[in-house]
Amino acid sequence: MRLLIFDPFHGAAGDMITGALLDCGADEALVLMAMRTVVAEPAISRVTRAGIRAVKVDTHATPAHRTFEEVMERLDTAAHHIPAPALAMAARVFERIRKAEEEVHGARTHFHEVGADDAIADIVGACTALHTLGVEGVRILPVTTGHGTATGSHGAFPIPAPATALILKDAGLTAVSGNHIGELCTPTGAALLAEFATLAAPEPAAYTILAVGYGAGTRDPHHAPNVVRAMLVDSSVTAGSLGEDTVDILETNVDDVSGEVVAHAMGRFMEAGARDASAAPLLMKKGRPGFLIRVISLPETSAALARLMALELGTLGIRCIPAVHRFIADRTVEEVEVVIAGQARTMPVKCGWMHGRIYTLKAEFDPARDWAAELKIPVRDVIRAVEETGWIHCLRKNGPGEVP
Repeated sequence: MRLLIFDPFHGAAGDMITGALLDCGADEALVLMAMRTVVAEPAISRVTRAGIRAVKVDTHATPAHRTFEEVMERLDTAAHHIPAPALAMAARVFERIRKAEEEVHGARTHFHEVGADDAIADIVGACTALHTLGVEGVRILPVTTGHGTATGSHGAFPIPAPATALILKDAGLTAVSGNHIGELCTPTGAALLAEFATLAAPEPAAYTILAVGYGAGTRDPHHAPNVVRAMLVDSSVTAGSLGEDTVDILETNVDDVSGEVVAHAMGRFMEAGARDASAAPLLMKKGRPGFLIRVISLPETSAALARLMALELGTLGIRCIPAVHRFIADRTVEEVEVVIAGQARTMPVKCGWMHGRIYTLKAEFDPARDWAAELKIPVRDVIRAVEETGWIHCLRKNGPGEVP
């Protein structure tokens, strides 16, 4: 499993995050093309910060204040030059910033610094860079925010900035102030890390480092390197039968919500980083029918998911069974070329690995459903064809011998 580990030990800003991803091997040409849809000619250079070589991204943009709607219009005009998943991620990043800004300053606020072209270009560039790396999960280590006060469009403010603090809180990210006086983590940087963290990944017990990247900030203090570090790693389990990690189990009983609300809520839990979500019918007090809602969470996202469960379901209490040890198979998503009724399409299959070999696979349902609708055939026929082709693909990938 390819994972990305972010270490914002000296804070994080949008340009630093983009630089670290480029230094890890993100597609520089595609990132520059995406950023050029916002700014005329971004520049990428190699610099040193306190002796560490890093990638510096400069947008050369001019200041501007925009509303959320105006920022979304800028993204829409750039849609043809940005990969769709990266564009959707960028929109979610701005939604996080909008939510925090409105909570601090009130509705219909301008974005001020984070509505400028450089911030839009940084967010588009960072999301595009992450997309090109093709990772299956992201871990965010504690974010150093700095301390003291700084000055912005609304005058002096405490560090971390109010919007930064709210974004980190809502994402459940761990923050430390550190020893540096000044703003180390910006709202843009916090929102990018918060969005990346939705691709939550367990802390691997062991991994192979594939690439290490450093993104540079503008300042170059001598006491500490003004960089953010990203590591691209491979956590594939090949020595043993199954990998191991620790999760929390969150539970609550509800008897006053409909099945439609429960289904919607479980989708929200998965979007917010839950490892799994389920609902089981049960008979509650006074003979009322209800549901047992169970969410499996990584320990670092449990508090945020518990809050989301309370908001979506209206429940007054969430039980947490902490630190449950589980065995897990490593998994990848393989792309296979499938032919049905003379039409060829690349389809994803999710594969489980044991002892370095694929031992189980399943067709991803949503793409199979969509293709079945186009072909006007039962979805189970598409799933069967995809999985049969997938096993042929896996046999070639595994080589001779039996699949375990």
